Amino acid sequence: MALASAQKIAELSQAKDPKDALLKAVGDLSQEEVFFNNILVATYIRNERTAGGIIRPQTNVREDEFQGKVGVVIKKGVQAFQDDDQISFDGQNVEVGDWVVYRVGDGFPCTINGIPCRMVTDRAIRMKLTQPDVVF
Repeated sequence: MALASAQKIAELSQAKDPKDALLKAVGDLSQEEVFFNNILVATYIRNERTAGGIIRPQTNVREDEFQGKVGVVIKKGVQAFQDDDQISFDGQNVEVGDWVVYRVGDGFPCTINGIPCRMVTDRAIRMKLTQPDVVF
């Protein structure tokens, strides 16, 4: 996997609104197409300052690039979360801007505009969150 920009990772780790920061950093993807039932997720980079005020070293912050299991949906394929003969999603779905949980090994890593991302299938999404810090 190509390494994400160290500067962008540092900026994301200091963002007050991580969703907004990720969506802005990735940029306009309206002309890009995600195929089939794939979901493109921008990896959440936890804040460098913990809730208790401890400042995480940059090596620890950068580890989220490779081991982060929470991300924000930035694009999805047209067949994502569509019922078929083999699976029924029972109305469950995710939309662009939703925080989701996935297993790191289930995703194809990629970097988009310097931001670490993963391509996962709809079936690999394990959970939808209201806040990204619920899981780490």
